[in-house]
Amino acid sequence: MLSKGWQPGGRGGQGHGSPTPTGAYISPTQGGTESFLEQLLWCIPEKLLVIWDGAPIHRGQPVKDFLASGAAGRIHLEQLPGYAPELNPAEGIWGYLKRVGLKNLCCQNIPHLRVELRRAKERLRHKVDFIKQPGFY
Repeated sequence: MLSKGWQPGGRGGQGHGSPTPTGAYISPTQGGTESFLEQLLWCIPEKLLVIWDGAPIHRGQPVKDFLASGAAGRIHLEQLPGYAPELNPAEGIWGYLKRVGLKNLCCQNIPHLRVELRRAKERLRHKVDFIKQPGFY
């Protein structure tokens, strides 16, 4: 399973990403969504099913043009329903962080927020049983 997520500064090794053959990671700032889809087609010779949310970047004209140029023969895009947090486990994690891990937190600046997010992430990593329980997300 490949997934793509935002990578600060295009750096690999943080979050999710799709590695290129050289080991670099593709991010939205490095060519857009259609470039990511093109990279997938280049890396994986079989037909592809891509499941993603309904973000405007996923529905934009560049993606439509890319599919119309012939990519639709190998790639099928499936959009998650408008509000379906039960289909997207990341929603449960963000919900937990907002309600518990970062509740009542007021950061002084972006670097402080980064520190607190990392701390909350580390605390959450140790709650494996909690995360795996039905209804977490």
